[in-house]
Amino acid sequence: MKSIFSRWIGILCLAFCPLTFSAQAAEQAGPVSLVFAGDIVLDDTAGAMIARGEDPFYGLADVFASADIRIGNLECVVATIGSAGNKNFTFRAHPRTLPVLKRHFDAVALANNHSGDYGREAFAQMLDLLKEAGLAQFGGGHNLSQAHAPLIIERKGLRIALLGYNEFMPRSFEADYNAPGIAWSEDEQVVDDIRQARAVHGADLVIPVMHWGWENEPTSNARQRQLARLMIDAGADAVIGGHPHVTQETAQYKGKPIIYSVGNFVMKETDNAEQRRGWVLRLQLDAQGVSRFDTIPVQIDMEGLPQRQRNTASPCWRRGDTDARLCTPD
Repeated sequence: MKSIFSRWIGILCLAFCPLTFSAQAAEQAGPVSLVFAGDIVLDDTAGAMIARGEDPFYGLADVFASADIRIGNLECVVATIGSAGNKNFTFRAHPRTLPVLKRHFDAVALANNHSGDYGREAFAQMLDLLKEAGLAQFGGGHNLSQAHAPLIIERKGLRIALLGYNEFMPRSFEADYNAPGIAWSEDEQVVDDIRQARAVHGADLVIPVMHWGWENEPTSNARQRQLARLMIDAGADAVIGGHPHVTQETAQYKGKPIIYSVGNFVMKETDNAEQRRGWVLRLQLDAQGVSRFDTIPVQIDMEGLPQRQRNTASPCWRRGDTDARLCTPD
Protein backbone atom coordinates (compact mmCIF):
# COMPACT_ATOMS: atom_id res chain seq x y z
CA MET A 1 0.00 0.00 0.00
CA LYS A 2 2.82 2.39 0.83
CA SER A 3 4.40 1.75 -2.56
CA ILE A 4 1.14 2.48 -4.41
CA PHE A 5 0.55 5.61 -2.31
CA SER A 6 4.06 6.87 -3.04
CA ARG A 7 3.57 6.22 -6.76
CA TRP A 8 0.36 8.30 -6.76
CA ILE A 9 2.09 11.11 -4.88
CA GLY A 10 4.83 11.07 -7.52
CA ILE A 11 2.28 11.24 -10.35
CA LEU A 12 0.45 14.12 -8.69
CA CYS A 13 3.73 15.95 -8.13
CA LEU A 14 4.70 15.55 -11.79
CA ALA A 15 1.40 17.19 -12.70
CA PHE A 16 1.39 20.03 -10.19
CA CYS A 17 4.78 20.51 -8.50
CA PRO A 18 6.54 22.05 -11.54
CA LEU A 19 3.90 24.78 -11.64
CA THR A 20 4.46 25.60 -7.99
CA PHE A 21 8.23 25.53 -8.45
CA SER A 22 8.02 27.84 -11.48
CA ALA A 23 5.96 30.37 -9.56
CA GLN A 24 8.44 30.30 -6.70
CA ALA A 25 11.37 30.56 -9.11
CA ALA A 26 9.84 33.63 -10.76
CA GLU A 27 9.45 35.31 -7.39
CA GLN A 28 13.02 34.43 -6.40
CA ALA A 29 14.66 35.23 -9.77
CA GLY A 30 17.63 37.56 -9.81
CA PRO A 31 19.03 39.86 -8.75
CA VAL A 32 20.66 40.61 -12.12
CA SER A 33 23.03 43.51 -12.71
CA LEU A 34 22.97 45.26 -16.09
CA VAL A 35 25.40 47.98 -17.16
CA PHE A 36 24.90 50.29 -20.12
CA ALA A 37 27.58 52.47 -21.71
CA GLY A 38 26.80 55.36 -24.06
CA ASP A 39 28.02 56.22 -27.54
CA ILE A 40 30.96 54.09 -28.70
CA VAL A 41 32.96 55.00 -31.83
CA LEU A 42 35.82 52.67 -32.77
CA ASP A 43 37.19 54.14 -36.00
CA ASP A 44 39.75 56.65 -34.66
CA THR A 45 42.12 56.44 -31.71
CA ALA A 46 40.23 53.50 -30.23
CA GLY A 47 40.50 51.57 -33.48
CA ALA A 48 44.20 52.33 -33.76
CA MET A 49 44.73 51.10 -30.19
CA ILE A 50 43.02 47.82 -30.99
CA ALA A 51 45.15 47.44 -34.13
CA ARG A 52 48.22 47.71 -31.84
CA GLY A 53 46.83 45.07 -29.50
CA GLU A 54 45.68 47.56 -26.85
CA ASP A 55 42.27 47.95 -25.20
CA PRO A 56 40.41 51.30 -25.23
CA PHE A 57 37.96 50.00 -22.59
CA TYR A 58 40.60 49.23 -19.96
CA GLY A 59 39.57 52.15 -17.75
CA LEU A 60 36.16 50.59 -17.02
CA ALA A 61 37.05 46.91 -17.48
CA ASP A 62 36.34 46.08 -13.84
CA VAL A 63 32.84 47.59 -14.04
CA PHE A 64 31.94 45.44 -17.05
CA ALA A 65 33.54 42.31 -15.59
CA SER A 66 31.41 42.56 -12.44
CA ALA A 67 28.05 42.80 -14.29
CA ASP A 68 25.74 40.02 -15.41
CA ILE A 69 24.73 41.83 -18.63
CA ARG A 70 26.88 44.42 -20.46
CA ILE A 71 25.33 46.65 -23.14
CA GLY A 72 26.71 49.57 -25.18
CA ASN A 73 25.50 51.84 -27.96
CA LEU A 74 27.66 51.16 -31.04
CA GLU A 75 27.74 54.59 -32.72
CA CYS A 76 29.52 53.48 -35.90
CA VAL A 77 29.29 50.86 -38.60
CA VAL A 78 31.76 47.96 -38.47
CA ALA A 79 32.52 46.98 -42.05
CA THR A 80 35.07 46.92 -44.85
CA ILE A 81 32.69 48.00 -47.62
CA GLY A 82 30.34 50.87 -48.48
CA SER A 83 30.70 54.55 -49.31
CA ALA A 84 30.54 57.44 -46.84
CA GLY A 85 27.25 59.30 -46.81
CA ASN A 86 26.89 63.04 -47.28
CA LYS A 87 27.21 63.95 -43.59
CA ASN A 88 29.46 66.07 -41.38
CA PHE A 89 30.74 62.97 -39.59
CA THR A 90 30.83 59.38 -40.81
CA PHE A 91 32.22 56.55 -38.70
CA ARG A 92 33.39 53.14 -39.90
CA ALA A 93 35.45 50.75 -37.77
CA HIS A 94 37.44 47.70 -38.85
CA PRO A 95 36.12 44.21 -37.98
CA ARG A 96 39.23 43.58 -35.85
CA THR A 97 37.58 45.77 -33.20
CA LEU A 98 34.87 43.18 -32.56
CA PRO A 99 36.82 40.68 -30.40
CA VAL A 100 37.77 43.51 -28.02
CA LEU A 101 34.19 44.76 -27.98
CA LYS A 102 33.03 41.21 -27.27
CA ARG A 103 35.47 40.99 -24.35
CA HIS A 104 33.53 43.69 -22.49
CA PHE A 105 30.00 43.62 -23.93
CA ASP A 106 27.30 41.02 -24.43
CA ALA A 107 25.24 43.08 -26.89
CA VAL A 108 25.18 46.42 -28.67
CA ALA A 109 22.36 48.79 -29.61
CA LEU A 110 22.36 49.70 -33.31
CA ALA A 111 19.39 52.07 -33.61
CA ASN A 112 21.23 55.37 -33.98
CA ASN A 113 22.07 58.00 -36.59
CA HIS A 114 25.51 56.59 -37.51
CA SER A 115 24.71 52.92 -38.18
CA GLY A 116 23.92 53.86 -41.78
CA ASP A 117 26.96 56.06 -42.43
CA TYR A 118 28.28 53.75 -45.17
CA GLY A 119 25.00 52.51 -46.61
CA ARG A 120 22.87 49.40 -46.38
CA GLU A 121 25.49 47.05 -47.80
CA ALA A 122 27.96 47.98 -45.03
CA PHE A 123 25.22 47.74 -42.40
CA ALA A 124 24.27 44.25 -43.60
CA GLN A 125 27.91 43.22 -43.44
CA MET A 126 28.09 44.50 -39.86
CA LEU A 127 25.09 42.37 -38.87
CA ASP A 128 26.85 39.28 -40.21
CA LEU A 129 30.17 40.21 -38.58
CA LEU A 130 28.50 40.72 -35.20
CA LYS A 131 26.86 37.32 -35.45
CA GLU A 132 30.17 35.66 -36.37
CA ALA A 133 31.84 37.36 -33.40
CA GLY A 134 29.14 36.08 -31.02
CA LEU A 135 28.11 39.63 -30.15
CA ALA A 136 24.34 40.13 -29.94
CA GLN A 137 22.58 43.26 -31.21
CA PHE A 138 19.17 44.88 -31.11
CA GLY A 139 17.49 47.79 -32.85
CA GLY A 140 18.71 46.71 -36.28
CA GLY A 141 18.20 43.87 -38.73
CA HIS A 142 18.22 42.61 -42.29
CA ASN A 143 14.58 43.69 -42.53
CA LEU A 144 11.93 45.64 -40.63
CA SER A 145 10.73 42.65 -38.61
CA GLN A 146 14.23 41.83 -37.37
CA ALA A 147 14.95 45.47 -36.49
CA HIS A 148 11.91 45.57 -34.20
CA ALA A 149 12.46 42.14 -32.65
CA PRO A 150 13.54 42.16 -28.99
CA LEU A 151 16.84 40.74 -27.90
CA ILE A 152 16.07 38.30 -25.07
CA ILE A 153 18.82 37.75 -22.52
CA GLU A 154 18.21 35.29 -19.71
CA ARG A 155 20.15 35.48 -16.46
CA LYS A 156 19.41 33.90 -13.06
CA GLY A 157 15.85 32.97 -14.04
CA LEU A 158 14.97 36.40 -15.50
CA ARG A 159 14.15 36.88 -19.18
CA ILE A 160 15.05 40.46 -20.10
CA ALA A 161 13.94 41.98 -23.42
CA LEU A 162 15.96 44.82 -24.96
CA LEU A 163 14.48 46.99 -27.70
CA GLY A 164 16.24 49.80 -29.56
CA TYR A 165 14.89 52.81 -31.48
CA ASN A 166 16.23 55.86 -33.26
CA GLU A 167 14.36 59.13 -32.85
CA PHE A 168 16.90 61.50 -34.43
CA MET A 169 16.01 63.03 -37.79
CA PRO A 170 16.34 62.74 -40.70
CA ARG A 171 14.54 59.45 -40.94
CA SER A 172 16.92 58.11 -43.54
CA PHE A 173 18.08 54.67 -42.51
CA GLU A 174 15.00 52.82 -41.32
CA ALA A 175 14.77 49.12 -42.14
CA ASP A 176 12.14 48.11 -44.69
CA TYR A 177 10.28 44.87 -45.21
CA ASN A 178 13.08 43.73 -47.57
CA ALA A 179 15.96 46.10 -46.72
CA PRO A 180 18.43 46.18 -43.81
CA GLY A 181 18.40 49.10 -41.39
CA ILE A 182 17.37 50.26 -37.94
CA ALA A 183 14.15 50.52 -35.94
CA TRP A 184 12.37 53.89 -35.86
CA SER A 185 10.24 54.97 -32.92
CA GLU A 186 6.71 55.18 -34.30
CA ASP A 187 4.62 55.40 -31.12
CA GLU A 188 2.07 52.76 -32.07
CA GLN A 189 4.78 50.32 -33.17
CA VAL A 190 6.84 50.88 -30.01
CA VAL A 191 3.84 50.15 -27.81
CA ASP A 192 3.11 46.98 -29.77
CA ASP A 193 6.77 45.87 -29.61
CA ILE A 194 6.82 46.24 -25.82
CA ARG A 195 3.60 44.28 -25.41
CA GLN A 196 4.75 41.57 -27.84
CA ALA A 197 8.03 41.18 -25.95
CA ARG A 198 6.02 39.93 -22.99
CA ALA A 199 3.11 38.18 -24.68
CA VAL A 200 4.97 36.45 -27.52
CA HIS A 201 8.61 36.29 -26.40
CA GLY A 202 7.93 35.58 -22.72
CA ALA A 203 9.95 38.45 -21.31
CA ASP A 204 9.78 39.13 -17.58
CA LEU A 205 11.24 42.62 -18.01
CA VAL A 206 11.33 44.99 -20.99
CA ILE A 207 13.87 47.80 -21.40
CA PRO A 208 13.80 50.11 -24.44
CA VAL A 209 17.03 51.91 -25.37
CA MET A 210 16.40 55.23 -27.11
CA HIS A 211 18.49 57.41 -29.41
CA TRP A 212 16.71 60.73 -29.01
CA GLY A 213 16.83 64.39 -27.96
CA TRP A 214 18.98 67.28 -29.17
CA GLU A 215 22.75 67.46 -29.02
CA ASN A 216 24.27 69.43 -26.12
CA GLU A 217 20.89 69.85 -24.37
CA PRO A 218 21.38 69.08 -20.65
CA THR A 219 17.69 68.41 -20.05
CA SER A 220 15.14 66.26 -21.85
CA ASN A 221 12.59 67.82 -24.17
CA ALA A 222 8.81 67.36 -24.21
CA ARG A 223 8.96 64.63 -26.85
CA GLN A 224 11.40 62.54 -24.82
CA ARG A 225 9.25 62.84 -21.72
CA GLN A 226 6.04 61.99 -23.61
CA LEU A 227 7.58 58.93 -25.26
CA ALA A 228 9.21 57.67 -22.06
CA ARG A 229 5.88 57.72 -20.25
CA LEU A 230 4.12 56.08 -23.18
CA MET A 231 6.62 53.22 -23.10
CA ILE A 232 6.22 52.71 -19.36
CA ASP A 233 2.43 52.78 -19.73
CA ALA A 234 2.86 50.03 -22.36
CA GLY A 235 4.83 47.89 -19.90
CA ALA A 236 8.49 49.00 -20.02
CA ASP A 237 10.36 48.52 -16.74
CA ALA A 238 12.94 51.23 -17.43
CA VAL A 239 13.93 53.56 -20.26
CA ILE A 240 17.57 54.26 -21.17
CA GLY A 241 18.54 57.06 -23.54
CA GLY A 242 21.45 58.58 -25.39
CA HIS A 243 22.42 60.73 -28.41
CA PRO A 244 22.69 64.28 -26.95
CA HIS A 245 26.43 63.56 -26.27
CA VAL A 246 25.92 65.02 -22.79
CA THR A 247 24.21 63.60 -19.73
CA GLN A 248 20.63 64.60 -19.03
CA GLU A 249 18.44 64.32 -15.96
CA THR A 250 16.93 61.13 -14.59
CA ALA A 251 13.31 60.67 -13.54
CA GLN A 252 10.85 58.06 -12.37
CA TYR A 253 7.32 57.46 -13.59
CA LYS A 254 4.99 54.97 -11.93
CA GLY A 255 7.96 53.71 -9.97
CA LYS A 256 9.99 53.00 -13.13
CA PRO A 257 13.29 54.81 -13.76
CA ILE A 258 14.02 56.93 -16.83
CA ILE A 259 17.61 57.85 -17.66
CA TYR A 260 17.24 60.34 -20.50
CA SER A 261 20.88 60.40 -21.61
CA VAL A 262 24.04 58.73 -20.35
CA GLY A 263 26.26 60.82 -22.66
CA ASN A 264 29.33 59.61 -24.56
CA PHE A 265 31.63 56.73 -23.71
CA VAL A 266 34.29 56.27 -26.44
CA MET A 267 34.23 59.33 -28.67
CA LYS A 268 37.10 61.49 -29.95
CA GLU A 269 35.01 63.93 -32.00
CA THR A 270 33.72 66.16 -29.20
CA ASP A 271 32.75 69.84 -29.30
CA ASN A 272 33.08 70.84 -25.66
CA ALA A 273 34.05 69.73 -22.17
CA GLU A 274 30.53 68.53 -21.33
CA GLN A 275 30.72 65.99 -24.15
CA ARG A 276 33.75 64.49 -22.44
CA ARG A 277 31.74 63.64 -19.34
CA GLY A 278 29.44 60.62 -19.30
CA TRP A 279 27.97 57.89 -17.16
CA VAL A 280 28.03 54.13 -17.20
CA LEU A 281 24.59 53.18 -15.97
CA ARG A 282 24.24 50.24 -13.58
CA LEU A 283 20.80 48.70 -13.01
CA GLN A 284 19.86 46.07 -10.45
CA LEU A 285 16.97 43.92 -11.72
CA ASP A 286 14.59 41.46 -10.08
CA ALA A 287 11.23 39.93 -10.92
CA GLN A 288 9.43 43.18 -10.07
CA GLY A 289 11.61 45.35 -12.33
CA VAL A 290 14.45 47.73 -11.45
CA SER A 291 15.18 47.69 -7.72
CA ARG A 292 17.85 50.38 -7.95
CA PHE A 293 20.33 52.09 -10.24
CA ASP A 294 23.46 54.15 -9.96
CA THR A 295 25.58 56.05 -12.47
CA ILE A 296 29.35 55.71 -12.65
CA PRO A 297 30.94 59.00 -13.75
CA VAL A 298 33.33 58.79 -16.70
CA GLN A 299 35.85 61.36 -17.96
CA ILE A 300 36.74 61.07 -21.65
CA ASP A 301 40.21 62.31 -22.53
CA MET A 302 41.17 64.30 -25.64
CA GLU A 303 41.81 61.04 -27.50
CA GLY A 304 38.25 59.92 -26.82
CA LEU A 305 39.12 57.27 -24.22
CA PRO A 306 37.11 56.83 -20.99
CA GLN A 307 38.44 56.73 -17.45
CA ARG A 308 36.40 56.25 -14.32
CA GLN A 309 36.02 59.36 -12.14
CA ARG A 310 36.22 58.16 -8.57
CA ASN A 311 34.93 60.08 -5.56
CA THR A 312 32.47 61.94 -7.79
CA ALA A 313 28.77 62.09 -6.93
CA SER A 314 26.18 61.26 -9.61
CA PRO A 315 22.50 60.23 -9.73
CA CYS A 316 21.30 57.08 -7.99
CA TRP A 317 17.85 55.74 -7.13
CA ARG A 318 16.13 52.95 -5.21
CA ARG A 319 12.67 51.50 -5.64
CA GLY A 320 10.26 53.58 -3.60
CA ASP A 321 12.21 56.84 -4.00
CA THR A 322 10.21 59.67 -5.53
CA ASP A 323 13.34 61.28 -6.97
CA ALA A 324 16.92 60.35 -7.68
CA ARG A 325 19.61 61.58 -5.31
CA LEU A 326 23.36 62.00 -5.60
CA CYS A 327 25.69 59.28 -4.38
CA THR A 328 29.26 58.16 -4.92
CA PRO A 329 29.30 54.68 -6.52
CA ASP A 330 31.52 51.91 -5.17
